Amino acid sequence: MERELALEFVRVTEAAAIAAAPFMGRGDKDGADQAAVEAMRKAFDHVDIDGTVVIGEGEIDNAPMLYIGEKVGCGKEPKVDIAVDPIEGTTIVSKGLPNAIAVLAAGAGGTFLHAPDMYMDKLAVGPGAKGVIDISKPIEENIIKVADALGKRVQDMTVAILDKPRHAERIERIRRLGCRINIFPDGDVAMAIATANEEPEIDLLTGIGGAPEGVIAAAALKCLDGDFQGILKPRNEEEILRAKEMGIVDINKVLTIDDLVKGDDIFFAATGITGGNLLNAVKIKNNIARTHSLVMRGKTGTIRYITAIHRLDKKPL
Repeated sequence: MERELALEFVRVTEAAAIAAAPFMGRGDKDGADQAAVEAMRKAFDHVDIDGTVVIGEGEIDNAPMLYIGEKVGCGKEPKVDIAVDPIEGTTIVSKGLPNAIAVLAAGAGGTFLHAPDMYMDKLAVGPGAKGVIDISKPIEENIIKVADALGKRVQDMTVAILDKPRHAERIERIRRLGCRINIFPDGDVAMAIATANEEPEIDLLTGIGGAPEGVIAAAALKCLDGDFQGILKPRNEEEILRAKEMGIVDINKVLTIDDLVKGDDIFFAATGITGGNLLNAVKIKNNIARTHSLVMRGKTGTIRYITAIHRLDKKPL
């Protein structure tokens, strides 16, 4: 994929973020998702790729989605696999909380694991702890190993985990170890990326969230030279069968970052919706929208932050 596609992908996430922004705090997460999905779909119509969605969003929540197998782009070469989440954190948007983003990852054909829309246990770290994590081991052991790799005391580590009832026991174990904990309500892609950034100071992400978001997070961390592992957590036999139909033979396999994202011919783009430590919020006044985005290229490791001003009266989307 040519580097010029980076800006095209940012335009797609910008469109989704601008469409979702008016729903901030209105309690309508499905309405926000619908608006972002449609904006993203229309924006893709202007991108010169022959794209196929291999990671969609929303099935667990019964929300609108860019479905797996959907064709996007103008139909021109190159052939590109697309992983999308028009709103990573629909509940965040509906409640007006920080760190909701519009995201997509793009790669050459066959790049992304076709992860079914089910849960995945995840472990993510930045470059300083690359190669030391093992999700099959207890969380305490992983925290100690990451602390050693980072040259930090265990009590100075900050671990991020979703605020879900399923994590109550894990949170207590981390507390007993003496770590600081960042318990956040939603949006684990942004928190996974945070492990590779200086701000906010997140040393490790752990916990169970969506498998599609796990693939997207792995793509971002691959661009950032971080590390990621996951194990699928199906809730019933139907989800196990679905995973096998999508080519995942061993449901209990530890999925490394290279299993989830093959090679480095990838792009990752994200635009802030409600804003947070990673990206600023969309700001709209009259016919002017301001967006803050991030785009990364795996092949070169280039990271760009883009601030854009949009004249909405001149944008048909």
